[in-house]
Amino acid sequence: MAVRLVLAGEKDAQVIHLMQISAFAGLLEKYRDYDTNPGAEPMEKVKARLTQDYTYYYFVVLNGGENVGAIRVVDRKKGECKRIAPLFILPQYRNKGYAQAAIREAERLHGAENWLLDTILQEKGNCHLYEKMGYRRNGFVRCIHEGMTLVGYEK
Repeated sequence: MAVRLVLAGEKDAQVIHLMQISAFAGLLEKYRDYDTNPGAEPMEKVKARLTQDYTYYYFVVLNGGENVGAIRVVDRKKGECKRIAPLFILPQYRNKGYAQAAIREAERLHGAENWLLDTILQEKGNCHLYEKMGYRRNGFVRCIHEGMTLVGYEK
């Protein structure tokens, strides 16, 4: 799948925020996890992340130049684990391999090993994606509320 990761800057906070709201709206409605869902975050939180010197926020861009999602990589470059938080693809572009391509590109840019992420256990498609990409559950489990559990993955 041909996608590029294009580094975003503070000036892109509003675009990322609007995309994030759209991408996570279905999960927010389903789980009502207003404290943990990126779709419920204020724009100030996105803007603050964009100013962190260890955060790399990328647009996931098709060859035609269209933004189909975004991925945030936390990479402190001190030998610590890198983290994906969040990764999202807009609803109309899902199930086309763009998330896989974005992960591969992030790993190419930041190194293929020493990664962490978490996702919702009940979202089997998300778990399948990460497992297909070589991530394995690492034992992290956090119950957000009945019917919603976060699980950790590592690579």
